[in-house]
This record gives sequence, C-alpha cells and structure tokens, in this order.
Amino acid sequence: MKGKWNQNQTSNGRFISNQKEREKGRAKEQREGKSCSSLLLLFPLETPTPSSPFYCPHSFSLSLCDGTCDRREGCVVLLAVVPVLGGCIHPSAKSAMAPDHGSKVDISFAGRFTASAIAACFAEITTIPLDTAKVRLQLQKKAVAGDLAGPKYRGLLGTAATIAKEEGAAALWKGIVPGLHRQCIYGGLRIGLYEPVKAFYVGENHVGDVPLSKKIAAGFTTGALAIAVANPTDLVKVRLQSEGKLAPGVPRRYTGAMDAYAKIVRQEGVAALWTGIGPNVARNAIINAAELASYDQVKQSILKLPGFKDDVVTHILSGLGAGFFAVCVGSPVDVVKSRMMGDSAYKNTIDCFVKTLKNDGPLAFYKGFLPNFARLGSWNVIMFLTLEQVQKAFVRKPAN
Repeated sequence: MKGKWNQNQTSNGRFISNQKEREKGRAKEQREGKSCSSLLLLFPLETPTPSSPFYCPHSFSLSLCDGTCDRREGCVVLLAVVPVLGGCIHPSAKSAMAPDHGSKVDISFAGRFTASAIAACFAEITTIPLDTAKVRLQLQKKAVAGDLAGPKYRGLLGTAATIAKEEGAAALWKGIVPGLHRQCIYGGLRIGLYEPVKAFYVGENHVGDVPLSKKIAAGFTTGALAIAVANPTDLVKVRLQSEGKLAPGVPRRYTGAMDAYAKIVRQEGVAALWTGIGPNVARNAIINAAELASYDQVKQSILKLPGFKDDVVTHILSGLGAGFFAVCVGSPVDVVKSRMMGDSAYKNTIDCFVKTLKNDGPLAFYKGFLPNFARLGSWNVIMFLTLEQVQKAFVRKPAN
C-alpha cells in the first residue's frame, strides 16, 4: 500500500523514530544470540499496554496514513513491530492471530470435493449395517394392542441379528450402491462447499475465529443444496433398505439400484425421484449444520485446551460431538423422511408428521435414537478422520 509514515506521538507517548537506534538494538540482540524475526500486528487506535496479551517489551509503534481520505484525524492505523524473542508473544495473542480451523488451507474446490467424497464413501461402507438397522426401526409401526408377538425389531443389535438371521448377513449392506452414489454427490458437495461458503458469509477481510452462527449458516446452506441434487439416490437407498424378508414366491420390487431408478421413473415419473424432498432438505440441512458446525466448533475449542493438538484424539472427540448434536436435532425429521420414502401411504410431510404423532406418540420421532447415534457417531468419527488425512494430498503448495 502506498502511504507516508507519520512519526507522530502515539497515545501513550512511546515511539522510536531513530532508525540508527533501532539498528543498534537489533545488533545488540544478535550479539546476545537472540533471534529477531519481526511479526506485523494490527492494533486499534491505542498502543498495547503491559496487561494486553499483545504487549511486548521489545515493541514500538508507528502511525500510518495512506493520504487518500478527506479526514486527517481518526484515520490512523497503529502498527506494532514485535520481535519474536523466544516466546515473547503471549499465548492468547497467538490464539487470536491463528486462522480459524480449515479456513486458510489452500485447497481447490475440486480437491475438497474429491477428498470429501472419498471420506464419505469410506464411512458409508463401514457403517451402513447400522443405517439399515436404523431404517427398519424407524419404519416399524407401533404394535397393535393384543398382539402377542410384539415388535419384530428390538434394539440395534437385535435388529441387526434379526436381519442377518432372516435375510442373510449381506442384507445389512442393502442400499450400499445408491448409498455410495449419495455420498459421492451429497458428501462431496456438502463438505466440499462448507469452507468456501463459510468464507463467503464472514467476508474475505475477516480476522480471527469464525462466529458459530456463520458456521451453522454455512452448514445449513450446503446441506440443503447438496441433498436437493442427491435426493434420488437417497430415495432408492431407503426403498432398498426398507424391503425385508418376503413370502415364498413374492418377487422383490427392485433387483438393484439401477433397476430401482429405472422403475421409479417408468412407473411413477421423473418427479417421483424427488419424493420426500421437503423433509429430506429439512433433515439434511439441519443435520449438516449440526455436524459440520459442531465439529468445527468442538475442534476449535479442544485445540485451545492445554495438551491438545491437531491429531487423531482431537478428531475422534470432535467427530463424536458432531454425531451427538446431529442426532439430537435431526431425529424427528429423519423419522418423517424415512417413513415418507419407505411408505407411500402418506400424502405429504405434515400428513406423515400428524399420523406418526397420533398413531405412535411423540417418542416415535426418536425411534432408533441409539442406533442412529451409533451410526452417526461412528460415521462422523470415520469420515472426519479420513477427511483430515485425505485432504492433505490436495493442499496446493505455494508458488516459489
């Protein structure tokens, strides 16, 4: 920036205007074996006091005006040049200067999308048996009074065991093909777009930690946009997962994912691929905001604690926090989404919500909570652990 240096008195009367005196001080420090690499800090219109986290006994201040404004008073920006002398900067100052998690990593959108899709697909493969059990529990209707048999599925392990016993262990991976289709599109977009959208919301001149509200807004936005594109894959996945053991001689509705896409379009129309788009957008926008914002926030908070660093332990704790918050806020819309996609008896989102509340009670909206948390908790841990490693391969090196 072109400007002129004004050697005016600073607010507390301290400044060094003599270039030779500064050079003498630096030469003395070099003779004493001290490293003196300068770090430029921006301050408000007041030189930092000894109680300030930015105070350094080796600092001096200068005033700078670019000379382009009409107002000559109040336009001065004070700068402090702080020699870094073996830990001279206060830890809280380092924290305030540090960029928010992930916001300054130089990765292209294509790189973020690819890394996110790979991580999401790997997490999907390893946790889809829990998702299948969750869907079956959510679709299970309340037992009718007098029915001695009771509910077919009981708990996470019981549901998985029943499915494996009646349909074979491979049935736990029903819907894996459309599930991978979904994660390539939805996972790649929602996670890949998160950092750029968050940066857009805070503005390019933002310094310091990103507010939680901006993180939530970014997660909500990317979740809604991504699932609006990927809804057909979600629909096919749920329909394949919801089909249980059939009576002898009864054919299955779909022989596989591609057959399901074709039959839905042929029998119900193209628009049917976006069945349940309302609750699905609501569900995924909410859960995505909870997952990404909470992971971002929990990780940021953990890294400020003494003894923690950006490693596997931090990623695991952050992933579990993200999964828990996502299930707490997303279970009701998740149940409505699964029921609408798995059962055509509901007219719309409100009809499904009202009928579920009337027939099964309010606790029905948290059916499958534990398997859902087991699924999302483990899914988030695996996904974020993988993502943190994979995206390192896509970081662009600065040009020489």
